[in-house]
Amino acid sequence: MASVVALLLLAILTAFPAAATQYKEGDEVSLFVNKVGPYFNPQETYHYYSLPVCRPKKVVFRSLTLGEVLAGDRMALSTYSIRFKESFDRKELCVVELKRHDLHKLTEAIEDLYYFEFVYDELPIRGFIGHLEEGSFLPHHHKTFLWTHLHFTFTYNGDQVISANVSTLGTSPLALDDIELPYKVTFTYSAKWFPTQKKYSERNKNQPKFFPKTLEIHWLSIINSVVLVCLLLGFVMLILLRVLRNDFARYNLMDGEEDDIPDQDDIGWKIINTDVFRFPPHKSLLCAILGNGSQFLALSVAIIVLALFGMFNVHRHHAMNSGAILLYAFTSCISGYVSASFFKKIGGHNWVWNVVLTASLFAVPFFFMWSLVNTVAWYHQSTQALPFTTIILLMCIWLVVGFPLTVLGGILGKNVSGGLDAPCRTKNIAREIPPAPWYRSTVVHMAIGGFLPFSAISVELYYIFATVWGREAYTLYGILLVVFVILINVTGCISIALTYFQLSTEDYRWWWRSIFSSGSTGLFVFGYALFYYYKRSHMYGTLQTLEFFGYTLLACYVFFLMLGTVSFYTSLTFVRYIYRNIKMD
Repeated sequence: MASVVALLLLAILTAFPAAATQYKEGDEVSLFVNKVGPYFNPQETYHYYSLPVCRPKKVVFRSLTLGEVLAGDRMALSTYSIRFKESFDRKELCVVELKRHDLHKLTEAIEDLYYFEFVYDELPIRGFIGHLEEGSFLPHHHKTFLWTHLHFTFTYNGDQVISANVSTLGTSPLALDDIELPYKVTFTYSAKWFPTQKKYSERNKNQPKFFPKTLEIHWLSIINSVVLVCLLLGFVMLILLRVLRNDFARYNLMDGEEDDIPDQDDIGWKIINTDVFRFPPHKSLLCAILGNGSQFLALSVAIIVLALFGMFNVHRHHAMNSGAILLYAFTSCISGYVSASFFKKIGGHNWVWNVVLTASLFAVPFFFMWSLVNTVAWYHQSTQALPFTTIILLMCIWLVVGFPLTVLGGILGKNVSGGLDAPCRTKNIAREIPPAPWYRSTVVHMAIGGFLPFSAISVELYYIFATVWGREAYTLYGILLVVFVILINVTGCISIALTYFQLSTEDYRWWWRSIFSSGSTGLFVFGYALFYYYKRSHMYGTLQTLEFFGYTLLACYVFFLMLGTVSFYTSLTFVRYIYRNIKMD
């Protein structure tokens, strides 16, 4: 119920675009400076005023949303004065005296291809700090230039700002290698306004692209992947159904027919009917995994559905970050309910420890990884380091909303849960498990169960990485929903097949193996992350590398929890089905 309320609240808050601000000619429109950072490191950002540039005597920061803070935004009021529909050729911004450490900081920034980001009427404006010029190997020359003049171009429709851009065309940069310190630099700027017929609702379409567009939709590859996965599913299920039909016919022979097939009960999965529902070890951990996996499944579906309905529109910066945090907190009741409910079904007693473990299973690794990344970001004075007030807010969200809802869900699950409803009785003494060939080992099952779901999402995974760790804006939510549904179906089908093969070898320890067999998809995703980092991206540096691999590890852990949960419940349903449909002695 809480998750439904959260979904409705979030829909109301994000469904409607931000209201357009209307201006009169000559009105002051504030230009905010935001951040700077290396061009090829999307998550390594620093505040604009960390460089020796024009700054006011007192820095006034803009109030930001939670999503903007999490994305590293730190908007502050600038010294630029740009009035609505008033063009001018050149104005002096300020004069900055460069000293040795200032020159060193600017030179390093230009060599690392630092770009800046301003915000004007909620429109991002980006440009480079300077220009790097390098010659051939022999003779080699290396020069750095600083852009001291910026030309702003704006378009308007009536009383609304439609587009904003900045350029350095027609201006000469300052050669930093030829100056004598201390050196006074004069920063200037100009602005031009042009009318347009474009509507305010279309202001984000066909905007000038500062970052290169690398995200091309390969529809043929996506369709080919979907068709191959569907054929694979049909092939596996057809064979499995045929084998099961033969098994049911063999195990359900009438008494007069049993002599035709001697020793029919001495082999196969029927012989372990008194052990197949023997409860596994580490019950609490198993249930905690199922609870967290169910929560992330609900969270993923909610985010995709909200995105499909346009809740995370371009007018609300980083609204998905805020939405994901709130949805995670409010869906905590799902993890508590699922974990405690199943814990009671399999004979668990210490439900308090089970609820605490459920609440901590993802939160503790996430907190550890975030603390490590945030500490390194703080050491580098990056805007990716969260402010103290934001940290307190996030902790309060979890302590006041997330953890109590987990406990509430656990209490509810414990009280309403019944028995496991197993179709077979379990003997007190466990049956001896015969040795299995190497190709039916846990490692081989993990390789097969992880690779097939990964193959279903491998094409879409590139677009997701290019969005999260690149500069792209993800818009293919319809395709993402289709791929997500296919992923769930592939995981379920392959888990049924692997569980059947395991039971056929008279190995009844399917509980944990069903989780690890498909949960291993996270390992393949991490392998792809290694490939993407070294072959598809140009990221470098300690901070960016730590953020990439740290948060990617957490994402792979989420894959393990989600797909492991899907695999387990599918296997449980399958095992119940086959043992209900055979005759028991």
